[in-house]
Amino acid sequence: MARQDPFRGFRFLVEIDGLAGAGFMRAKGLSREVKHEVFHEGGVNDFEHKLVSQVSYPSLVLERGLFLDTLWEWTVAVANGDVERRMITIVLRDEAGENKWSWQVEHAYPVKWSASDLDANVATVMVESVEFAHHGLRRGA
Repeated sequence: MARQDPFRGFRFLVEIDGLAGAGFMRAKGLSREVKHEVFHEGGVNDFEHKLVSQVSYPSLVLERGLFLDTLWEWTVAVANGDVERRMITIVLRDEAGENKWSWQVEHAYPVKWSASDLDANVATVMVESVEFAHHGLRRGA
């Protein structure tokens, strides 16, 4: 039987509304937290009740080399009050290039855009970073 290794985190594709975005170098914030409340019952001192209260999702942050203005234009539109929510899909691929796992970030819209520092002493690529608020993270098909 062939050995099964964990997937590597550097083979991924980002799609926005089903269209492949220019190669992103980093995706951060793929996370879900189930919040809970602690309830102490009178007379019961050996444990505490933990009750599920809410699910929360941090912002998704995508980073890529700065060259197209599509994400910039989207953030400008949102800042001007034209909030267009989109589906962002992140697809993890294996060594053969086959899709193995995916996440769907639902109803996302940009809330922060930033660029890397300008520095004449280094020859690094300019990187844009866009932070997205969203309604949730789901496992893709």
